[in-house]
Amino acid sequence: MSSITPEQLVSRIKDLGLADPRVIDRVRGEQAGGEISLASTIDAMQRAGVVTTLQIEKILRGDRSGYYYGEYKVLYLIGAGTFARVYRASKDGKVFAVKVLRKRFRDEPKELEQFLREGRMGLKLRHPNIVSIFEVVPDVRNPFLVMEFVEGQTLRELVKLRGRLPADLSLKLANEICSALAHAASLGISHRDLKLSNVLISTDGRAKLVDFGLAALADRNNPEQVADCPNARAIDYAALERGTGVRKDDPRSDVFFAGNMLYHMLAGTPALTETRDRLQRLNISRFSDIEPLPNLVPDVPGVANQVVQKAMRFNVDQRYQSAAEMQAEIRKAIAILEKGDTSAAGGEYYQPMAEHTDDDEIPSNEGEGFVVMYVESKATLQNAVRDRLKARGYRVLIIQDPRRALSRFGGDEEPPADVVIFGASDLGAEAIEAHNQFAENEATAHIPTILLIDRRQTTLIAEAIRGEKRKMLGLPLKVRELRTALALVLSGVQRRPLGTY
Repeated sequence: MSSITPEQLVSRIKDLGLADPRVIDRVRGEQAGGEISLASTIDAMQRAGVVTTLQIEKILRGDRSGYYYGEYKVLYLIGAGTFARVYRASKDGKVFAVKVLRKRFRDEPKELEQFLREGRMGLKLRHPNIVSIFEVVPDVRNPFLVMEFVEGQTLRELVKLRGRLPADLSLKLANEICSALAHAASLGISHRDLKLSNVLISTDGRAKLVDFGLAALADRNNPEQVADCPNARAIDYAALERGTGVRKDDPRSDVFFAGNMLYHMLAGTPALTETRDRLQRLNISRFSDIEPLPNLVPDVPGVANQVVQKAMRFNVDQRYQSAAEMQAEIRKAIAILEKGDTSAAGGEYYQPMAEHTDDDEIPSNEGEGFVVMYVESKATLQNAVRDRLKARGYRVLIIQDPRRALSRFGGDEEPPADVVIFGASDLGAEAIEAHNQFAENEATAHIPTILLIDRRQTTLIAEAIRGEKRKMLGLPLKVRELRTALALVLSGVQRRPLGTY
């Protein structure tokens, strides 16, 4: 502890203007007679609310600044990152959060501009699910932002503490996050740094989005601008956008990462592997090879999983096209859960297999020696088809992206599968296109395909190529129908020897 005397401590508190001198003198006078120690003086001042622990630590270190930012008196440190620190502060009896750029970045024009841009963005945003910014002080020697103070914790801290969150709570928080994103998007602003640590959960349970430091204002005059990654915080967005061929402020990028946050809440772990390795973060397969949520959470409600699946589509045209659209679907999912329906049934959510009373639940070995590739984006459909086919001896490969399925065939290597099943209920035109390419491409024309399609998708049905090796089945269907179709298209195909597939 510092060697300063109690009298010197009291004098420093007065000189710094940390409290009313009369209050300081009163507390000092209430101390017991005799020799008064520095420790007892500190204890008395803190118990009386004259000074905080942070202020005492700074005084004992001999710090001469950092007690005030403008008229805002610093009370406690509430958050610290590489870029900035956030303090709880007070002014005129009210509490605020003051965000201060770290000293080492104040002489860096890019970092300073990024910090001030966050403030300018925030001044435009007034929404119950966005932390408000009230003032931006651009002093190059001491820049800071004055923000709404939110009593609570970050969403990352909540998930770390509780693990998997219940589906209803996860959807509620995701709904509020999307509401904030939709409001920002209405002003032409995308967030570009969505992660659990950038969401505060207030003591009343409300999600509030914070940190628009990497936010982008839509530049309508430069539609071809590509994604960049000037610092580590931007890499994930840049990698996704470069891999999918969209510009750097595409609002569907926020949709993807909002889906990742919902996945993280439901599973207790993120869909995207978290790493600081730059090359791994730039690897595009990180965004397409995602573990299906039901593999981690078998009891996840189908309606919640459907939201995650669509939000995180690698193909941007198959994602929700805006945060507002995603929010609307989340609200539908919440309504379904409130009715007590935790399945994927109802509305557009349905299982691929209809109820049946035949003997199709009895396992058999009819599929031994055959490999089936099932191209489907909905995890509930993946699981239903895979389980039923595996029970009959088939080996089943699951792929979510039709283009990736096509790329697996060709060359002189043995085909990875003997038949490909395309699910078009959710993949739509992309599944039809892949189904047709299998028929038209010389390298795959001999590979049979089966198309599972909603009978209401009449336009897509009309576009699909038919033929001896091209079968089409309407959804929902019975297991027996799929078994029959497989037997027809695989007739004449030689089975693979056991142990080779």
